[in-house]
Amino acid sequence: MSPTPWRRDGPRAASITRARTGLTQDLRVRQRRYIVAMLVRTACVVLMALTWNRWPAVGVCALVGGVVIPYVAVVAAQAGWRQQRGVRPALTPAGDEPHTRVVLEPTLILPPERNTAG
Repeated sequence: MSPTPWRRDGPRAASITRARTGLTQDLRVRQRRYIVAMLVRTACVVLMALTWNRWPAVGVCALVGGVVIPYVAVVAAQAGWRQQRGVRPALTPAGDEPHTRVVLEPTLILPPERNTAG
């Protein structure tokens, strides 16, 4: 008997729906991805500190990695579950007839004149 009875030993069943993963599961996956990226960034900074004087090329590469990885980690963490539901409506094609254009003329707005003859 398995120590965890709610787990199955066989393969997972194939999903037949197009339902998204739950928000909590998606958030957990994005947090793990972000933490792994920050651990790699920390390793880059430590590698830079250790190799800066002896192998400057390795130190510069580690510095670039330490600068670029946070941006990539934030973008990857934000690319996940969206609040939008359903399918987007298809764009309607533009008609063959061109729309009339209204030409706007520049207008100068002056402040009201003050009566200086007093």
